[in-house]
Amino acid sequence: MYLEIITPDKKVFEGEVKLIQLPGSKGGFEMLKNHAPLISTLEKGTIKIEDMNSREQFFEIDGGVVENKANKIIVLVESV
Repeated sequence: MYLEIITPDKKVFEGEVKLIQLPGSKGGFEMLKNHAPLISTLEKGTIKIEDMNSREQFFEIDGGVVENKANKIIVLVESV
């Protein structure tokens, strides 16, 4: 899956990932390859990603929106 995490100021992350965990406004959720198309709001919390080499990265966010379509995920956040 291709992931972009973007703030109003800059692109924070860009690259291929195995999974992403997000703090959804209705509860946390995870996306893996071939996840159904999705648009969701995010609340304050932690985004966890696992890259193709199984390295984990964490990003603290203050809220935002995520869109997933055809294994391309775009996360728009207020701040990281």
